[in-house]
Amino acid sequence: MEESDLETALLDHLQEFLIEMGYGFCLEGRQKKILIGDEYFFIDLVFYHRILKCHVLLELKVQEFKHINAGQLDTYLNYYKAEVMQPDDNPPIGILLVTNKNDALVQYAIAGMDKNLFISKYLIELPSKQQLEEFVKKELKKI
Repeated sequence: MEESDLETALLDHLQEFLIEMGYGFCLEGRQKKILIGDEYFFIDLVFYHRILKCHVLLELKVQEFKHINAGQLDTYLNYYKAEVMQPDDNPPIGILLVTNKNDALVQYAIAGMDKNLFISKYLIELPSKQQLEEFVKKELKKI
């Protein structure tokens, strides 16, 4: 399966997906093109959360977690902080959905990355990791 197939499946069921994600999400873009230096990159899905007042960048990977995935998402978050975030916005949140992960590799890959995600509000306003995983698995079975 290609990442674009999963992305299409999620967007085909956009209303269900947004309900699963929680109240306050606004879809801003799919395959959002950004220019860093002289190179273009594409963020799978970009949302703006009205309540949290921040962008939510969603990267979909149809393979096992690789440390480069964390670096890629961190690059996009840093770009949004520097180039897109408005003065009254909170820092962007990144969500990386993968098919499988090595917990130890994840721990080391994200060590030292910005953890300023105002977690208590995040847990109230966004779905749990388990809810997202279950939703994606359900969509993968439909494909």
